[in-house]
Amino acid sequence: MADWVTVAAVGELAPGSCKVADVDGAAIAVFNINGEYFAIEDVCTHDGGELANGQLDGDQIICPRHGARFCVRTGEALSAPAYEPTATFPVRIDNGAIQVRDDRWD
Repeated sequence: MADWVTVAAVGELAPGSCKVADVDGAAIAVFNINGEYFAIEDVCTHDGGELANGQLDGDQIICPRHGARFCVRTGEALSAPAYEPTATFPVRIDNGAIQVRDDRWD
């Protein structure tokens, strides 16, 4: 089972913001959406570009390269040119720390 990795303290990640962490070699973007935390792989499934540098619109991240939209809650691709979802990851709060883990290989 993969270990939990601390991304930030709860107070460090303001609503509407994102922080990327390296978790077992994967870039995982953790988002604060109105006090709820969600994590997706920081990879656009259209061309492999980074998503976290894009604009956050509600619970959607817009890829800065070609404008594909992804739901940060579910990883679902919402618009062309992306058609495949990006991976999602579990997030927890432990003693005031936001933690994430890559559970794809468990």
